[in-house]
Formats: sequence, C-alpha cells, structure tokens
Amino acid sequence: MVPYSSMLDVPHELVEHVAWLIHARRQELKSPWRRLGCFRQALLVLAHLRKNETFAQVAGGFGVSTTTAWRYVDETIKILAAWAPGLREALAGLGEGDFVIVDGTLIPTDRIAADEPYYSQKHRKHGMNIQVVARPDGTPLWFSRALPGRTHDLTAARAHGILQTCLTREILVLADRAYQGAGATVRTPYYGHRELPAHYQRFNRVHARLRAPGERAFAQLKQWRIFRKTRCSTNRIGTIVQAIHTLLICENRG
Repeated sequence: MVPYSSMLDVPHELVEHVAWLIHARRQELKSPWRRLGCFRQALLVLAHLRKNETFAQVAGGFGVSTTTAWRYVDETIKILAAWAPGLREALAGLGEGDFVIVDGTLIPTDRIAADEPYYSQKHRKHGMNIQVVARPDGTPLWFSRALPGRTHDLTAARAHGILQTCLTREILVLADRAYQGAGATVRTPYYGHRELPAHYQRFNRVHARLRAPGERAFAQLKQWRIFRKTRCSTNRIGTIVQAIHTLLICENRG
C-alpha cells in the first residue's frame, strides 16, 4: 500500500473542534499520550467518514495499524454522537404556529439477500431507515436511530415518538404520502386515482413548495460518503448518523 497526499474538503475549524473534543476525552481518561495527536486523530476520523475510505486505507495513510485506526474511529464517533441533540431538545423553542418537515431515507448497507428485515421494497436494496425532523429551510434539527430498511416511514415516525411529540407541542408537520393516515398535526398531499379538484391541486402545490427544502437535510447528511454504502455493523449506523449530525451543527454554526 502506497500513501499519497490528498485534500479533505472540510473546514479547518471543524477538524480543530473535533480535536478539542478528543483532547477533553483523553484528559478525562487520563491518557494524554497516543500514537497520533488529537488533531491527527480527528483528521483520520474525518477522512474515513467524509471519503468512506477503509480502515486499512486510513491506517496506511496515517502510519498506524488497522486496529488502531478502528479504535480511533470508534472512540471519536461515540464522542461526537454524545453531543447530538435528542428529539425534545431539538424541538425546544418551537410550538403552536411553527412547522417542521419530517422525511425518511434509506442508508444502503452491504447486507446479503438473506437479511430480509433490511431489504427495502421501495428502494430495491438493503439498508437502514433513518428519519429526520428539519426546519422549514431544510436545516436538520434531529436524526433518528436506525431501523431495518423494510420499516415503513410512518411506522418509524411513530416508533421514534415524532408524531406524539409534535402533537404535544402543537407543531405542524409537513410530510410526503408515505405518512398518509398519521393524523395528529401531520399534513400530507392529497392523492387519488381520478383527477383531483382544483383546490386540492392548489393545496398539493403549496405543500410541495413548503416541503421541498426538507430534502436538503438528507443531502447534507449524504455529503459524508460513509453513507453511500456502509460496511459496518447495522447496530453502529445510528451512532454514526448522530456523530455526523454533530459535525453538521458545527459546520452550520461556523
């Protein structure tokens, strides 16, 4: 394996922020010395997440063993995930008169055909279902934990408590047809086999215009190429999503 110089398309400030979190963790564990310094560890982890390079590739580039690279990535992901907001925390400050956008996506995995619970008929591939609650401008407020890919979006939203939490706070929810029948404060587009009345069509156009920015939330998430096709255990995908959300919050604040 031959190392080479490359650029990582993330802000320098983001690497420094992650490095400080790692430094704080090392001080807490009273183990300040490691093979790599805090900044280099942060850079290794961000390269893995941003470019979806294997542990062997990042290990070779940073001059550490594959086991050490895995340990650095696992440690840092847990540190970042711990800073991700919970659902109630994310919705703090919102209430009657406000609205959010709820949507779901599939994170592809390398599961085999025998793993039926992870196969999504809608997407025709194996993966994990992730839900997002986003602001009207598409800024992600909260990402859910991962559920098997065959889980329906409405089922997932109920399981995560999104609908009940928004109902309690009287927050309007805009969602697509997958959430039809959710009730509560959820608004979905009208559909039917025959031509819709004019006022239904106007409602659908306005609904689509208001909901469209919600796609930006998943677009930001999937800029991190680790989600193009994850090679890790399905049990770790939710934690990685939470870690990336923390990074997105840091980027947006910067």
